[in-house]
Amino acid sequence: MEIIDLFKIILPALIVLLTAYLLINKFLRNEEKRRNFELRKEGTAIITPIRLRAYERLILVLERTTPATLIVSVAKPEMTNMELHTQLLSGIRQEFSHNLSQQIYVSNEIWSSIRASQESLLRLVNTCAAQCNPSNTASELAERIIQVYNVSDQTPTEVAIEMLKKEVRLYF
Repeated sequence: MEIIDLFKIILPALIVLLTAYLLINKFLRNEEKRRNFELRKEGTAIITPIRLRAYERLILVLERTTPATLIVSVAKPEMTNMELHTQLLSGIRQEFSHNLSQQIYVSNEIWSSIRASQESLLRLVNTCAAQCNPSNTASELAERIIQVYNVSDQTPTEVAIEMLKKEVRLYF
């Protein structure tokens, strides 16, 4: 009889212990999920404005490096083609290098598109400069760059801007 009495005590105690373990374990998992959700929510509240500023900055870079805008900002009346060529390359590289850190806030596809835009602009400037006499006035090079750039239906810069806008719309 003593074994049966022992089972009468141990069996309910084991059931209560197992039930308590399962309930506490479930409670702790739910609490961890809730804490992770709160951390993500706080992180999103912090990162969203930063990410938006990154998109804004990258759009500004792309707009500032369109040939017409860039030429207006760097060209001076007394410049030669060679001087304008140098200034344009420097301006493009500076604009992009000042904003390299923004790549952590955008997708890899967007960043690749932005890099392609930069490389395309550098190629355009170099190609057009090779077709001009280095000692002529800068207006010759400026006109050639703008003409060649405007021939494209959709430039790499426009593609990158559209991709940035689409990605921003996904978030909001």
